[in-house]
Amino acid sequence: MAFLRCRRDPCGFICLILTYLSVFYADYVVIQYVLIPVYSESVWCTLHGSVFNTILLLLLACHSKAVFSDPGVVPLPETAIDFSDLRSQSSLMNERGCEGWTVCSRCEAYRPPRAHHCRVCQRCIRRMDHHCPWINNCVGELNQKYFIQFLFYTGMASLYSMVLVVSAWVWRIKSELEGGGGTEGEENPSKHLIVAHYIILLVESILFGVFVMVIFYDQLVSIITDETPIEQLKNRLMKDRAASPQARTHTPHTHTPHTHTPHTRKPKLALLREFFGRGSVFCWLLPLHSSPPTAGGISYSAVPDYDV
Repeated sequence: MAFLRCRRDPCGFICLILTYLSVFYADYVVIQYVLIPVYSESVWCTLHGSVFNTILLLLLACHSKAVFSDPGVVPLPETAIDFSDLRSQSSLMNERGCEGWTVCSRCEAYRPPRAHHCRVCQRCIRRMDHHCPWINNCVGELNQKYFIQFLFYTGMASLYSMVLVVSAWVWRIKSELEGGGGTEGEENPSKHLIVAHYIILLVESILFGVFVMVIFYDQLVSIITDETPIEQLKNRLMKDRAASPQARTHTPHTHTPHTHTPHTRKPKLALLREFFGRGSVFCWLLPLHSSPPTAGGISYSAVPDYDV
């Protein structure tokens, strides 16, 4: 399925390449132009190199899990379902205790509550958050944990690289002042090259760091409020329609479509544990498999489970 997504979304494939190139470039500059010249005669070279590469390895591991994991694709039925009368089908589902299930006109299949159709993946995704080109995959019920971990380690790597570059730059300025400017001639081209790498890495770290931290914050808010951005938008539209003068003129018995309640009675820590696992908090930082965030680990079938 990952290969099909690459064919359907060339932008996502390009973003994947840019992600890996940015990671490898940052590692190259930090080791070649920061740690070795500045800390070569100190134990800090090995320490900083080990910590920075550990962060990058965790970043790549979480990114790979987010890319290749199933986000929660709703299975298609083995045989075609007759949707000739969608109204009767919908009323039948509600009467038999399957409220919240809807019919996707594009997949031509039933989809469980809180599932939405992705136009890129061309499938319905359970608790879909959004389609992210940087992982070339949907962020859904089963891989949102890995996506948040990827954002976290990207932010850490960006901050760490900025600190290392700035410290190395300050060290070079001090060494040049103490050495009277150093020797001229052959060192000038290498000096300009080093400064160019420093500037490029700083710009890359700032852009990626700010970008992922904003998304990281939105993801955490989405979890602790138990409301995806799609659901937030739908609930906001429903409130705007209900507050409009046209809606007030309708009868109070007008039927409104089912929407997810924006607030939850569950504690915030319980919601976080549903996503990151019920083990130790330190395990939340590792790309380990955990049960789906749905209560009891429910797995959806292609058709609703009617109570007959």
